[in-house]
Amino acid sequence: MSAATAAVPETIAPKTQRTADGVICFGGEDWWYHNRGHFDMQLMRELSAHVPVLYVNSIGMRVPRPSEGAMFITRVRRKLKSLRRGLVRVRDRFAVMSPLAMPGSLGRSLTQRVMPGQVLRAANEVGIHRPLLWVACPPGAQAIDRIAPIATVYQRTDRFEEFPGVDRPAIEGFDRRLRASADLTLFCSRLLYEAERGSCTNALFVDHGVDYDRFAKAGADPSSAPLDARDLPRPRAGFVGGIDAHTFDPELFARVVDLLPDVHFVLVGACSLPEEWLRDRKNVSFLGQKLYDEVPGYMAACDVLLMPWNRSDWIRACNPIKLKEYLATGRPVVSTSYDELLRTWSDCVTVADGAEAFVAGVRAALKGPVDSDRLQKRVAKETWTAKADQVRARLGELGITLSSSQ
Repeated sequence: MSAATAAVPETIAPKTQRTADGVICFGGEDWWYHNRGHFDMQLMRELSAHVPVLYVNSIGMRVPRPSEGAMFITRVRRKLKSLRRGLVRVRDRFAVMSPLAMPGSLGRSLTQRVMPGQVLRAANEVGIHRPLLWVACPPGAQAIDRIAPIATVYQRTDRFEEFPGVDRPAIEGFDRRLRASADLTLFCSRLLYEAERGSCTNALFVDHGVDYDRFAKAGADPSSAPLDARDLPRPRAGFVGGIDAHTFDPELFARVVDLLPDVHFVLVGACSLPEEWLRDRKNVSFLGQKLYDEVPGYMAACDVLLMPWNRSDWIRACNPIKLKEYLATGRPVVSTSYDELLRTWSDCVTVADGAEAFVAGVRAALKGPVDSDRLQKRVAKETWTAKADQVRARLGELGITLSSSQ
């Protein structure tokens, strides 16, 4: 944490001691089809070592539109498939469910009537009767009154209201309610933390973590490269993650690809950009979305890793998890600028805005040498276990403990 951030004391208002026998988490993603490296999924995995956890797949912030073309069909199909799974115990003391919920103004009243009861029944089935409610998806605020948790944590990891296609007034309303009423609001962006901490009952900055051992092991093992990446031409420059217009800069990336015809670009992740994008570039391979367990191998298979972000307000206040994953593999990283990067990580990342600067950064990274050990040491202690311990310690200061007889 920067000196400026640490200088202002955070609000601590201890209340009567309260003990939760489990956690209900309204997740920001769907366990069944999103990357499982996200903040809420990782923290729930850690907390399940102490109490039962019910992870509620995202109840949605926007309504899919037919104008999205093939992506519209994909979104609808995968959500229906997720709903059909019902309640699933994915590991000891960790269960996942998809409730019946509809985003948008038309679906909101139905969601408020039906969804909380579904969640409570599932929670009781996995042994949660006095829940800590964790909200990583703002519409989860609709369930607070019915669930009546012993305490609430709000995970404010992004400017949710800036997400394309959301009902902005509704999301802003949920956000204001959560910041004002939650026992603890978590931020992983210093920019958001400094701007909004004064509107929270209690606020805490918790940086993203990383599965350090998993990514460092892949980075050190040449055989970790998956089969579909193993024989691609070198040198390889890779991007691993969602290829979406609200984060990714397709024009910048296309220009960089054209200026580096001798470099092979590897894209790993779901892509919501138009299907014809980059279709005719011979030095680009789209490998599609992969399972979380496979991600380290794809990162390690590249010679340099990229973050070609756009200039949106979403990106300005972001703190991508993939940065620490990239660094843990020991590969050099080239990224466009954003606030958290400039504050904390610019000593180990090449920051490059504009195509020419980005090209120069990639060429310099490929030329080397690369001090992999230094890059990995920067993130070696930034584990998800350490982040969960930080959250549990703050909850303890607030008189909130997690304890189960199971």
